[in-house]
Amino acid sequence: MDDTPNTNNRNVETGTLPVLDVGPFLAGEDGALETLAGEIRDACENIGFFFIRNHGVTDDLIERIFAETKRFHDQPMEKKLELAIDQNQRGYIQPGATLVKHSTYNKNTKFDSNETMVFATEYADDDPHCQASKRFYGSNQWPADLPGFRETVNEYMGTMTALGKSLLPAWAAALELPRDFFAPYFDNNYTYFRMAHYPPVPQLDENEFGLGPHADTGFMTLLPQADVDGLEVLRTDGTWFRPPRMDDAILVNTGQFLERWSNERFRATPHRVIPPKDRHRYSVAIFINNAFEPVCDCLPTCTDAGNPPKYPTQSYWEFYNWYMTNTYPHFAEFHEDEAV
Repeated sequence: MDDTPNTNNRNVETGTLPVLDVGPFLAGEDGALETLAGEIRDACENIGFFFIRNHGVTDDLIERIFAETKRFHDQPMEKKLELAIDQNQRGYIQPGATLVKHSTYNKNTKFDSNETMVFATEYADDDPHCQASKRFYGSNQWPADLPGFRETVNEYMGTMTALGKSLLPAWAAALELPRDFFAPYFDNNYTYFRMAHYPPVPQLDENEFGLGPHADTGFMTLLPQADVDGLEVLRTDGTWFRPPRMDDAILVNTGQFLERWSNERFRATPHRVIPPKDRHRYSVAIFINNAFEPVCDCLPTCTDAGNPPKYPTQSYWEFYNWYMTNTYPHFAEFHEDEAV
């Protein structure tokens, strides 16, 4: 679609999403894999978003990562700009710096109002891609004056990556694949973490967003619930709704690479963030993706003679590089024209 309704409406209706109990599966109970796989399949083929409960991530860790997100963004702008985003997509992105130019869901015309600090997987010094200075393999940038910040970020990234990878057998079974199918693709995987701040915007302009309509890039996104509403999801009929608040659950959604890998069987659902009117909103979305380098053929259970692959065979690095180049202005000078 070329446009979307309610482009600056703060009164979008609240909708419902599936709520999946992953506790029995994580505990290894008999039959739990098959049950969870069926629930994931139904959610991902229809809406692309669902909540998970009994996931094992402690309230204490979630509270601490939200506190660290606020602590980072409370710093003076000059301190944050010392860590300005680099070509490896690591560092600080100031407000008004992002615009999804290639969205098929909305003609985004205004830069996003959020500010974000980005961290990602730290690769070993002897990794050949690090040694070759390949894009996205660089080191994280860390603030110097926030004691304990780095430790909490690393704990959160490690815990959430472990949770995401523990769910891979259920994702595989949901796609009628062997339960260990995705394991080799997630060896030395790429996790991407956005510590976002949405400042209040008392009066929204037309087509103005905290984060414009888009779909995530990778395999799965894990999102503990913010204490201020703002996230909105696009239904297949073109209408937007706001997911309910569920403080004891983590929101999960599928990304574009899994959508492409599954030949559009699993939906990468468009979503957006409306900035609050008079409060500050913080978000700790983390993206658990497969490794950059493995070449990913269309999944065998998602194609046949009557349903040929819709996308070229490619690695996640190739797709991610194209997406970032076409989303973030700071990539323009590093542009590499990749086929997608």
